[in-house]
Amino acid sequence: MLTHPAYARPETLYEALLFLKTHGIDTRPLAGGTDVMVDLRAGKLKSEYLLDISRLKELQGIGLSKDGLSIGAGVTISEIYNSPLVAKNAPSLIKSCAFFGSPQIRNVATIGGNVGNASPSADTVPPLLVHEARAVLASENGERTVALANLFEGPYRSGIRPDELLIRFILEPADGRFTDFQKIGRRKALAISRMSMALLADPKEDGTLGTVRLALGSGTPTPMRMEAVEAFLKGKRADRQTVEAGSRLMAEEMVRITGRRPSTEYKEKAVQGLFLRILAPLVE
Repeated sequence: MLTHPAYARPETLYEALLFLKTHGIDTRPLAGGTDVMVDLRAGKLKSEYLLDISRLKELQGIGLSKDGLSIGAGVTISEIYNSPLVAKNAPSLIKSCAFFGSPQIRNVATIGGNVGNASPSADTVPPLLVHEARAVLASENGERTVALANLFEGPYRSGIRPDELLIRFILEPADGRFTDFQKIGRRKALAISRMSMALLADPKEDGTLGTVRLALGSGTPTPMRMEAVEAFLKGKRADRQTVEAGSRLMAEEMVRITGRRPSTEYKEKAVQGLFLRILAPLVE
């Protein structure tokens, strides 16, 4: 059954936060609307209010400072994809945006919505994780900064409080390190990720790996860094034997976290193949 929540559009961030202070528990923020409108049409939207935050200037903009690469929560996927700053400092995030939905979806969907929905298959989250992104949240009481890795409480459950808005993300720039994003879907575009992976690595002149960060999407209840695999790879030579051993460990860690399910047999092979693909450019 189609519900009809009340619509509110604040002119300023302060007005939005005051509204959430009173009505936050009954409110769904609306930016691009690509998830909200699906829920609305399906009769799954239980909120009494839709709060249109799409025009709040504090949620816009991409910039670089001593704190890192800043991306507003209201920045669209297309804006990220076309940003020279993001291309230079977080190329894996650019790649995750390349086949995100359709061009029409990319033109309105926001990075804040993709993260805030807390979907296990959110394409932008693994690249954000390997860049050790921090989320800046605001309420009427002020701002707080949370490591993105700590923002997810479970599938489709984020730690954003009812009286808070997600304002921006701050990423650690790649600074010349190798980064990549890979995904598996039913087709090349317009497909939800069956599995995704992001990598940030710092190969040394002697062939060993320095910094290694790996994040997995869709293979675990929430997107997450695979720290045991990172520790295994760090300091080792990126040869085929090491990478193949790393792929087996990746599958073992995924199963340890999720447990065995009917889809495990497929996902074990898929995560190993994705791991080998993303590490291939670094293999000696």
